[in-house]
Formats: sequence, structure tokens, C-alpha cells
Amino acid sequence: MNQTASMNRGIQLEDILIAYRELKEIVLHTPLQKNQRLSEKYECNVYLKREDLQHVRSFKLRGAYYKMKSLTQEETKNGVVCASAGNHAQGVAFSCSQLGIHGKIYMPATTPRQKVDQVQLFGRENIEIVLIGDTFDDAFANAMECCEKEDRCFIHPFNDEKVIAGQGTTAVEILNDCEDSIDYVFAAIGGGGLMAGVSSYFKSVSPKTKCIGVEPLGAASMEYAFKEGKSTELESIDTFVDGAAVKCVGQMTYQICKENLEDIVVVPEGKICTTILDLYNQHAIVAEPAGALSVAALDLYKEQIKGKTVVCLVSGGNNDIGRMQEIKEKSLLYEGLLYYFIVNFPQRAGALREFLDEVLGPNDDISRFEYTKKNNKESGPALVGVELKDKNDYNGLIQRMNKKGFSFVEVNKDSNLFHLLI
Repeated sequence: MNQTASMNRGIQLEDILIAYRELKEIVLHTPLQKNQRLSEKYECNVYLKREDLQHVRSFKLRGAYYKMKSLTQEETKNGVVCASAGNHAQGVAFSCSQLGIHGKIYMPATTPRQKVDQVQLFGRENIEIVLIGDTFDDAFANAMECCEKEDRCFIHPFNDEKVIAGQGTTAVEILNDCEDSIDYVFAAIGGGGLMAGVSSYFKSVSPKTKCIGVEPLGAASMEYAFKEGKSTELESIDTFVDGAAVKCVGQMTYQICKENLEDIVVVPEGKICTTILDLYNQHAIVAEPAGALSVAALDLYKEQIKGKTVVCLVSGGNNDIGRMQEIKEKSLLYEGLLYYFIVNFPQRAGALREFLDEVLGPNDDISRFEYTKKNNKESGPALVGVELKDKNDYNGLIQRMNKKGFSFVEVNKDSNLFHLLI
């Protein structure tokens, strides 16, 4: 069946059920867990579908393996090639190892080291990794060139009927495992394969369930496609939520999501970071930024979900521990608890002590301080990061700086300066 015919036909219930049978012995049937804390917080029943516990710590194995298993020997004689921000790559690598197919895997040079190492671990001698470009779309362009030059079969991360059907098997497990009638399902959207598959299954089996797609603010490509009426490329994206940082969703996934989704929610990156930290500290769940999207969206739907049964699909747990300081900083900035200033300190003894004793509040903390004394100058600038215990302490901090006569520039309010220094 060609791609145009596939898009017109959509993904049918039988497609997902066939994929479910094919994948039963390969993928892990991940748990659907009721989360008591989140349920109490939002006054509803919140269940987490733990795809972060999948063999490759994301749902991507489902679509990659099902697609590759469906290929003929002729189609795989020269191997396969894929482009990925990391999780699809792990699914393809795992599948290459299981099926004895050679794979060439293109990922952005910005891919977290943890994901690159995991791809190599799963694929071993069956794969070759190529790190190139800054975004998924850069890697995608190079992978397509390789596909033509080396006559390899391209394994698309989302815009493929087999891949979408494979991802849709998460919905089969959710409905099999949940005894309650499900009112809402929240899941991340990058290229749209997961939500295309999930929403297709719910539309057929539980049509009253409202499927809500969740995107990061810096890469809301499906929301943009909805506005434009077609799959349309964004000019630029923020790659922080690497698992959902896609400039252009698939035309197939767009059409399916347009038909099936109740809504798309866009979540700021800082809110996602706060959710990552909450999931880790309060629930012992290690979620990557894209994996935390679904839970992060609950605040934006808290009135609608009261008294309802809600499923959040935790789509991935491939988080590099080296990113945690950045995640904490983004969270504090979003929550209004971290501020950066350029402060002109008088170059006299005791000026810093005066700032610490008379400007900082009793619960304020210095998180960053960079200062170089300059000879023959009356004052010297310092970059000062101040972490607050309560966001309501901000006004008092500003008033005390003005009262004591410290000249300052608030870096947070100057986006160019902020990106340059922070």
C-alpha cells in the first residue's frame, strides 16, 4: 500500500491489533500505575503508563521493531538507515540486533551522551552511529542522502503506518489494564507517531476518551500544523526537549491527529523541568524531558480533569544525569526562584559583606558569583545569581538593592544578555 493510500485509509483497529500480536513476545508489557500523590493533587484518578520502563526506556521500540519485522529480505539486503534524536535510534538498534539487520543511525551531534551510549549498547556490531548537525531535521536530511546512496531501507521515526500501528499498541495495554472508564489520555507529541497510534485505537475502542497531545513550547510543530492546515516546518526550534524537538510533523501523523485529538497543550520548558524534578523527588521516576510532558500538562487541565480518570503516558526515561543541573536551573527560573543580576560593587573593603548582610534576605542564597577586581576603577561589575526560597521574596530583594544604592541590571529581563551570560 503506498503512502497516499495509507493516509487516506488512516490507521485501523485491526492494524494495531496485528502489531500487538507481533510485538507481544518482544516488547515489555509496561505497567499502568495509579499515582496516589498526583491523584490527590488534581482530585482525580491519575494513572501513569510507564513506557520509561520499556527495554530501551521508551515506547519507540514498538514502532521500530514492528516496521523492521515487516520488511522483506530484499528490502533489508543493504541494511536500514534511520534518523533520531535518540529514542527511535535505540529502538532501531535493538531491532537490528534482534533481527540480524545492519543499521546506520544518524543522530544530532547535540544528542545527550547517555542516549548515544545506549544506542551502541543495544546495536553492538550491527549498527554504525553517525552524529551530525544540531537538530533532528539535520540528521534526517543526512539519513535520507544515505538512503539514496547506499540503497538502504529508511525506518521513519513517525510518518509510517507500521510505526504508528506499533506505537498504538501502548493503547491496547492501557485499555486492557485499566478497570475504570478512561476520560482523558495525555501523551507527548514530537513527530506525532505515538499520539497518532494511541488516538486511533481509542477512537475505535473508547471513543468517549479525550486524547490530549502535549508539546514543548519551543517545538510546538503539531500545534503549528493545526493552525496552518497542513504539516508545515517551523523556522527554528528549542532542542532542550530533545525527544520532541521536531521542526515538522509528518503529513500522515498530522492528518490522523487532526481527526482524533481533542486538544493540543503547549508546555514551557521550565514547567517540564519542574515536573522532571517532582517525578524524581516525589515518585522515584526518572523521566526525560519528553517523558515528563504528559504529566506537566495536568496543571493546564486541572479544572477539566477533576473527578475524572486520567492516563498520562510517560514516554521515555533516557535522561542524562549530567543535564540535571541545567534542569534544576530552568525549573528555578520558571518558578520565579532564581534571578541573575549584574551588580556594580564599589571597590572598597566591606562592599560584598554589606550586600550579603543587608541586601540578601534571611532565606536567600547566592548560587553564582563572578567578579574580577579592576585597578583604578571606582566600581566593578559582578554576575550574581540569587536563589530565593519563596518567589514572593523577590520584591523585597529589589527594594533592598535600591535602598542600599547598589547599581544593578536584572539579566533575566534581557533575553540577549541572559543567553550570552547564562
